[in-house]
Amino acid sequence: MVQFIRKARAVSCKLLAAGLAALAVVAITGAASAQQPVRIRASWVAVPNNLPPLLFQKKELAKNLGKTYTFEAVQYRGTPQAVTALATGDLEFALLTYSSFPLAIQNAGMSDLRIVAGEFQDGADGYYSASFVVNKDGPIKKPEDLKGKTLAVNVKGGATHGAVREYLLKHGLGDSDYNILEVSFPNMRAVLAEKKVDLISVGTPQFMWDPALQSIGRTLFTQKDAFGKTENVIWVARSGFLEKNRAAVVDFFQDMLRARRFYFDKANHQEAVKIVSDFTKIAPENLDAWLFTERDFYREPNAYPDVSTLQKNIDQLYKAGAIKQSLEVKKYVDASLIEEAVKRGP
Repeated sequence: MVQFIRKARAVSCKLLAAGLAALAVVAITGAASAQQPVRIRASWVAVPNNLPPLLFQKKELAKNLGKTYTFEAVQYRGTPQAVTALATGDLEFALLTYSSFPLAIQNAGMSDLRIVAGEFQDGADGYYSASFVVNKDGPIKKPEDLKGKTLAVNVKGGATHGAVREYLLKHGLGDSDYNILEVSFPNMRAVLAEKKVDLISVGTPQFMWDPALQSIGRTLFTQKDAFGKTENVIWVARSGFLEKNRAAVVDFFQDMLRARRFYFDKANHQEAVKIVSDFTKIAPENLDAWLFTERDFYREPNAYPDVSTLQKNIDQLYKAGAIKQSLEVKKYVDASLIEEAVKRGP
């Protein structure tokens, strides 16, 4: 009997040891898994309007990159395509315009979207506003002359399309009074020069200040004429991703803010021009006079979203019939992550 008890105890000890070993393996595996950097993908349409591809060109500014997160900037033709990618899980962050954000909620059904940061504003006092340009020697002298004409926007449903609709509506022209053609920003000047369209949307300063466009075109109106100031592009993400990965997202925002401070510092202007020139292949002399200056879009230094301006912009879209209902913007804002990153400092 004693011998049986001893054997039972030995077997129990072996089983306990095996169980503890298995738990240790699970714990080690779990810890290793928890340490894996969070994958972050962010959309962009045009550089340097959208900063994601430029953020970590100076790798020493990204102190958390590769440790708590990885980062990839993914290009799309327009923000509506980024909405689709966000819905399918192919993006963690989408840079959306004031016009595509409400559509993402109302049409794509993503009521869990949260505005986490601002990218840039159009038409802020003393800064650039997207321009709508006609041929200097053409027949278009006033907005009413666009009736029956063909107008180029980079993508239907985007910010430039929204500005065209709003401004022309003020001048008695509805959607059926003109034709809309989608043209990428780099090809705008060519279609205007070849008279394939009667008006182009120059949504980015690098194309507006191109000497070749300046020689043939003149501004008929700007986005500011249509809407006043606009919170043009915002960073959005789905709430589930933010809740699950809060610490890594704050680390990312801290690095993002460090990069933004570098680019916006006038002392770094020449280096910033070179980085953007190397990436875009735009000659430095075509960037130097405007890049990250008052001739560029305004960017809030700490990337805080301008909620009141965005609310006004969305209300304007609703009144113009561009969206089926307005939104209470503050319900979709979570600025706590960018605020935490700002508090950490450099």
